Amino acid sequence: MLDTVILLTGPAERTALTAVLVGHNPRLNVLTVEHADELTGIGTDVLRRARLLAFVTPVIVPPAILGELGYGAVNFHPGSPSYPGWAPAHFALYDQASEFGATAHMMIEQVDAGPIVAVELFPIPPDIPVLGLEGMAYARLASLFWRMGKQLALEEETPPPLPIQWGTRKFYRSTYRAMCEIPLDIPKGELDRRIRIFGGNHFGISPTIKLHGVEFRAMPPAQSA
Repeated sequence: MLDTVILLTGPAERTALTAVLVGHNPRLNVLTVEHADELTGIGTDVLRRARLLAFVTPVIVPPAILGELGYGAVNFHPGSPSYPGWAPAHFALYDQASEFGATAHMMIEQVDAGPIVAVELFPIPPDIPVLGLEGMAYARLASLFWRMGKQLALEEETPPPLPIQWGTRKFYRSTYRAMCEIPLDIPKGELDRRIRIFGGNHFGISPTIKLHGVEFRAMPPAQSA
């Protein structure tokens, strides 16, 4: 019997998301966790009665945990199915994609690869910055959680998969870092594009050029007082 939801998310989201779930099922036990070591401390007896919901988290759930869950695991990914993996908004803007969105999918051992169960898409506004696009995707992701909350809190069956496939390219931290390694012969237009999209020092990674053994790093513009 499903009586527990393990909510894997950050401190900013846990109160609101818990309220959504308990609002649909007041008897539901919601365990909020943020780190992988907290997951490994949950007993097998609890896991077998539980469903795991991951919302905008960098934590990779260990396969052993996924295998013990009685009611599966759903991840809420802040990007469209075309952009599985790391920093999807950055790569969508770099590709000059016309649409973006949010994706809910069942979790399997491979990251951002399980069956897709819900999607919300929207057109990308012209000239939107990375943080703006991430904000739009986050809002759609919250909408997905709210829309699926009753089902996830009450129903033991896993959500049915949609006939939607993940994109063939998966993006990693290493992919992001490679975009920030600027070759000396880069055309000006490409340099401007990379600095505009990857130049915010997000994740502590900035565009860099190496010249005669010296590394030059692009820094975000100083904020005016």
